[in-house]
Amino acid sequence: MTLDSKLAKSIDKGDFIITAEYLPRASAVFSLKEDVIKALKSFHAVNVADNPYGIVMSSLGGSMALSKAGVEPIYQLVTRDRNRIALGSDLLGAASLGIKNVLCLSGYHQTLTKCPESANVYDIDSIQLASAVNTMNSDKVLPDGTKIEGDFEMLIGAVANQHLRPLELNMIRVAKKVEAGAKFIQTQAIFDVKVFSEWLKAADKEGITKKAAILAGVMPLEDAEEAERLRDTFTDYQIPDEIINRIKKAGDKEAQRKEGLKISVEIIKEIKSLTGLKGIHILSGGNEVVLPELLSQSGLGK
Repeated sequence: MTLDSKLAKSIDKGDFIITAEYLPRASAVFSLKEDVIKALKSFHAVNVADNPYGIVMSSLGGSMALSKAGVEPIYQLVTRDRNRIALGSDLLGAASLGIKNVLCLSGYHQTLTKCPESANVYDIDSIQLASAVNTMNSDKVLPDGTKIEGDFEMLIGAVANQHLRPLELNMIRVAKKVEAGAKFIQTQAIFDVKVFSEWLKAADKEGITKKAAILAGVMPLEDAEEAERLRDTFTDYQIPDEIINRIKKAGDKEAQRKEGLKISVEIIKEIKSLTGLKGIHILSGGNEVVLPELLSQSGLGK
């Protein structure tokens, strides 16, 4: 199957891919500043988060808003909130609206969100979701066996946590996602280049980097307080003490913001030429206004 999204074509051509992240707000109105929209157009595609920390505008709504603004969206789906009936239905709806990229996720457990009392679903996991989308692509069949009417095609993406050990089991999980149909893998935010390099080298050795585009996650931290909160709350944010101390020593809030941005630029320049790496994924953490500055300083905007 030949997928025709901008992102799929760029991956097929072997381009160095840059993607970003947009976190919708708890709002019925889509609002991003014009310079941010302009910056987002510089990316091959932009993730639209699916209620990561609590209730916000849906990923589908945010994806359509970006699409109307001229930005190619990566529609996110978490299995935490939906069973296979809802997942299949949402995918059909997204396809009918012209969305061509989907990122398959399990999602943070609800106890880590603003709605800890919510019940989770987890009818299937992210690997099974990727496999279901792959079957919808190839066989035009829904998870319940129903034949799909009309065109359906989605470029499938998944996420990898480079910190999980033992590394052998980590590779097995990533390989399963690729076997299920993932054509690109976005990693968690990198703050330790040595740890990421070890993970990427293992992925390259296993042949994973030849089967899917590996996009390295980079997150510009706003300040030391944000860094400590993320590290203490989410296991996938492995932020070393030296990074936090460096940001703290920068000075006031604005100085800390600039230092966090500087660290991200340094990481991008250090990892960009690593063997097996096919691109960079900028995790904005809801701070999309930093993207124009980051693109400029890192050289990615070129």
